[in-house]
Amino acid sequence: MSIRTPRSPEVGKPTGKSAAAKAMPGQPNGPGSWRRGRWVLLLLAVICAAPIAISYFMYYVVKPTGASTNYGALIEPQRPIPDSLVVTRVDGKPLKLASLHGRWLMISVDDSACDKACVTKLYFMRQIRAAQGPERDRLVEVWLRTDAGKVADVIQTAYPNTNMLIADPAQLVGWLPADTGTRITDHIYLVDPNGNLMMRFPKDVNPSKIKGDVTKLLKWSTIG
Repeated sequence: MSIRTPRSPEVGKPTGKSAAAKAMPGQPNGPGSWRRGRWVLLLLAVICAAPIAISYFMYYVVKPTGASTNYGALIEPQRPIPDSLVVTRVDGKPLKLASLHGRWLMISVDDSACDKACVTKLYFMRQIRAAQGPERDRLVEVWLRTDAGKVADVIQTAYPNTNMLIADPAQLVGWLPADTGTRITDHIYLVDPNGNLMMRFPKDVNPSKIKGDVTKLLKWSTIG
């Protein structure tokens, strides 16, 4: 006859390492299995997140040009109107160009003689502004003249709403960037209501495309 004490192991019941080694149904077999399971879960999480991570990288880092919808070239970083840029009004009084902030500025640069290309830009700016309908008062036409020569009466009559201001050409070259192979007189520029130069339109512009850019900016902007 066998006598079992309370400390005696029960017959047939695994003890020690044999108990730990025996897997329960549906459970990993030992610590190594748990570690492998965690790595599998981590791998699955990485695989699931990869498409999102790649899309963010492509949009915010690579920035494919095909995604761009604007016609004008964005100026990055933006260039604020220099505080030292003082222009002269038609009445001869000085004016800081930065004081015009608060509305969108369409800027053209030419000498006072204003040849055919100059007149074409003034015409385009006038038509683009008029095409904005009730939003047109948010847009200001600015002609920065590089000399103090006389402006033809026919031009003054045709463009009464254009601010014809005399500016130092050296200061303008330092502020306004030109595209490769062009001069600042070849472009129309756009300044935002905060006084930052933010867009340059190409030489021989398509006015309809400028209008599209300006219309979108006025639609989505809450300033100016």
